Parts: sequence; structure tokens; C-alpha cells
Amino acid sequence: MAVSNQTIVTEFILQGFSEARPLQLALFCIFFFLYLMALVGNALIVVAIRLDSGLHTPMYFFLASLAILDISCTTTVLPKLLENLADKKSISYVGCMTQLYFLTWLLGAELLLFTAMAYDRYVAICHPLHYTTMMSRMVCILLAGSVWTISAINSSVHTGLMIQLTFCGPNKINHFLCEIPTLLQLSCTSTYLNNTMVVIADIYFAVINFVLTMMSYGFIISSILKIHTTEGKKKAFSTCSSHLIVVIIYYTTVIYTYILPGFGSSMDNGKVVAVLYTTISPTLNPLIYTLRNKDFKTALKKMFPFSK
Repeated sequence: MAVSNQTIVTEFILQGFSEARPLQLALFCIFFFLYLMALVGNALIVVAIRLDSGLHTPMYFFLASLAILDISCTTTVLPKLLENLADKKSISYVGCMTQLYFLTWLLGAELLLFTAMAYDRYVAICHPLHYTTMMSRMVCILLAGSVWTISAINSSVHTGLMIQLTFCGPNKINHFLCEIPTLLQLSCTSTYLNNTMVVIADIYFAVINFVLTMMSYGFIISSILKIHTTEGKKKAFSTCSSHLIVVIIYYTTVIYTYILPGFGSSMDNGKVVAVLYTTISPTLNPLIYTLRNKDFKTALKKMFPFSK
């Protein structure tokens, strides 16, 4: 009987943003538009890089990987959010754990990918003569494979531990998605092991990778300052400035979501931050990376010769 009483939660209620119908309708339109923008923008990046041989370089290989991650991340979150805004707020237990798995996997992969991209820029600017050997095709594939594999293992651990928990009390999630911090608050059993693994993951994915990324940019900036010509400095900085902007925005939001909850950060603020890294960031990334990129603009003109 005790076991039966501990397994009564078969679905969760995602409370989302607001109960007011006019606001829900407005948010539905906004998120639907952002979802389309994210899909189209990132798909264009992948297709352009695939079709244009001039973009078959390590930098664009990682940029295509980032675009695939962004498409996957928005698709993991936004369809359910749109359904929520259309007044279907429930999500099954299996659906919640599935969303948790893929969201954790993709967020971890994105943080690791940022480190790989920073390393690529470090080699390109600090060791240009050895770039082709240090960032060979095999090295790129190995780095990308490690990104996906390590983050998948991490997500499997967290999801496996989450499945071991018992949810027998309240099933209302004060969020628009299923993620680790909010679900741990609903558990009827001890979450000590879960919290311990979250801390370990935070240290590795957020802290260590952030330090490695910043170290890469420390060396990059040092090398750029040694360039004698102003034009040379501008050209070198333009190849890494976009990535640095995205890294700072992304790390800020993830740290706020996964580290600050332990210090009492607002859940409502957490929803806004989650929108930034699941919706706004994937939508803006194509613009940030391609707006000033002449090579990518040239590739787009080849794809759409009628555009000027």
C-alpha cells in the first residue's frame, strides 16, 4: 500500500506564465514567431555551410553544430510551451522526463561546444601556421563527438536519478518546462544524491568550461594586441567577438538557472531567464554570427541569387 501511495503522480501541471487569456494569446503569437525565426535562421546556417565549399572550415563546422543544437533545444521546449499557452497545461510523467533528458543533454552540449569553439579561435589567432594540423578534420570530429557523448552521459545520470525519486504530493510545476531545479522541489523523497550530482555537473559544465573559454580569450586578446596594424586587429577580433558575446549571454542565464536557485533566486525571474536560453538565444545566434560575416553573406547570395 505504501508503494501504491507513492506512485500516484502520473502527470504534472505546468503553470506557465499567466492565466489571463489575452496575455496567453499574445505570448502564443510571440513564441510562435520566435520559434519560426529560430528554425529558419539556424536551418539556413546548416544548409549554407553544407552547400558552400568555402565554408567547410572548422569554425563553420562548429557553427553548424551550434545551429543544430539550437534547433533541437527550441523544439524540445517551444511546442509544449505553445500547447500550454493554448490551455493544455498538463504533461505526462514520461513526457516530463523525456523533456528533462533532452533539455539537460542539449544545454550541456552547448556549454561544451562553446569551449571547443573558443579553442578553435585560440588556435586560429595564436597559432595560425599550425591551424590546419591542430584543427584537422579528425580533431574536429573528435571534439564534436566528445561534446555530444559527454553531455549525453551527464543527462542520462541526472534523468536516471530523477526517475528514482518519488513524486506523491503536489504535481504543479511553477514553470513552463521540466528541468532539474523545479522537479527536485516536488520530490517526496531525499534529493541529496541528485543535488550532489547537480553541483558536480555545475562545476564541470559551467565553472571549468567557463574558465577554459575565458583562458582561450585571454590568450586571443593578448595576441590581437600584439598585431601592429589597426586593420589586422579589427579582422582578428571580428572572428571571435560574436562568439564571445553569445558565450557571456548564455553562461549568465544558465548560471542564474542552475546555481543561484540554491541562494533563493526568484522562480518568476527564472522563467524569464529560461526564455532567454531556450528561445531568445537560439533566435539571435544566427543574426549575431552572420550579420557581419562576409563569407556567410556570400554563401546566402549563392543560395538566393535573386536577393541583393
